[in-house]
Amino acid sequence: MKTVIISDFKAHCIAIINQVNQRKEPVIITRRGKPVARLEPFSKQRPERKLGQMKQMEIVGDIVNTDFSDEWELNG
Repeated sequence: MKTVIISDFKAHCIAIINQVNQRKEPVIITRRGKPVARLEPFSKQRPERKLGQMKQMEIVGDIVNTDFSDEWELNG
């Protein structure tokens, strides 16, 4: 992956954007040797999701015996 110092990016911004678009490769922009931004080619495609895939989540507390179980009434 190509890296560019921020002053060069500022001076040649449009040319670097065109290169990223043509080559389809991201560029890391650095300031004093540390990465500060990443320039990537734009893609209209959505990331591929598999059936049943879900985000990470954490269950906190007891989902079977809740504190408000006595507040629910069954009509029947």
